[in-house]
Amino acid sequence: MKQKTFAVWSVAAVAALCAGLAGAQQSQGVSKDEIRVGSIQDLSGPIAGYGKQARNGMQLRVDEVNEQGGINGRKLKLLVEDSAYDPKKAVLAAQKLVNQDKIFIMVGHIGTAHNMAAMPIQFEKNVVNFFPLTGAREMYEPVHKLKYALLATYYDQMRLVLPKVVKDKGAKKVCTIYQDDEFGLEVQRGAEAGLKTVGMEVTEKTSFKRGATDFSSQVAKMKAANCDLVVLGTIIRETIGTVAESRKTGFNPTFLGSSAAYSDLIHKLGGKAVEGVYATHTVQNPYLDEASQPLRFWANKYKTKFNEDPTVFSAYGYSIVDAFVNAAQKAGPNLSTDSFIKAMDGMTIDPDIFGSPKATFSATKRLGSDLSRLSQIQDGKWKVVSDYVAP
Repeated sequence: MKQKTFAVWSVAAVAALCAGLAGAQQSQGVSKDEIRVGSIQDLSGPIAGYGKQARNGMQLRVDEVNEQGGINGRKLKLLVEDSAYDPKKAVLAAQKLVNQDKIFIMVGHIGTAHNMAAMPIQFEKNVVNFFPLTGAREMYEPVHKLKYALLATYYDQMRLVLPKVVKDKGAKKVCTIYQDDEFGLEVQRGAEAGLKTVGMEVTEKTSFKRGATDFSSQVAKMKAANCDLVVLGTIIRETIGTVAESRKTGFNPTFLGSSAAYSDLIHKLGGKAVEGVYATHTVQNPYLDEASQPLRFWANKYKTKFNEDPTVFSAYGYSIVDAFVNAAQKAGPNLSTDSFIKAMDGMTIDPDIFGSPKATFSATKRLGSDLSRLSQIQDGKWKVVSDYVAP
């Protein structure tokens, strides 16, 4: 009888141990007193200005949470790797964070091709890809339990906003210039879809390779096509380079970029040449002389810590970690991938001090919001010129 009881107890113990091991595997990066949060940014490549700002915003929120005791007693540890805006390096960075550092979650990874290269590595180890810094549809389509996206897609930004700009400007011929990768192609596809709704087609489309610095041939093609509106599938230097080359040659159409071109670096580096450029966006760049009191308080805290003014990417980084914190707290003390997903699939994120629209999530809705609005560079600053454009 005792042997039988012992055997039953042994089977139960082994089963419990296996269940515990399975739970531990699922909860990689979560220990008794720590949650490991990973991110991949461009810290040394062509969009390092964005990556460093996003990292700083993340770190500010992490430090605040830790100063307040962490999440259910666990402190956050932020681990950031540099991709230099190279998808191959993003793969190596993901392998290190997931397999060596054993992160619980990947937050705010910047770049479209980079996320697409890294996600398979994460998903193999049940690591959620949380609010990547790209507006590509692949960040939430097809629906996957480990995908959550925050930014309105480049496709939807152009699909919804471009018809409004065409109408407002009375544009007759629309050109597109775009980076020859999934980011640029999404802007291009959105432009085509938007024009279709108003019975138009792209008059001339031209592309460039990632890292290009000379846009003279592309500008010449668009000028020859007599385009009066140009959609920019560009980021920092490509935006400035395209517009500056156009001004130099006397080609002065309306320029419309996506949220990838919405940065204070555009007008700081581009100067007078970029005056009048439009871009879509969600989060608003925090200019301190125009900010509300809560935003000024946040901005001063940021500046004290990093000795520089915050930007829209600082706000992105801060907001992304804040959203993760809220979901992790909602998941409770037994934080795991499954409990985090359960918390997110019913989460509502209300508009914040940065002007973001309300975002909602469910098991079948993994993009928080598809809304974006329009700003224009006026007197060296981005000025909001439209409310959120609904479908």
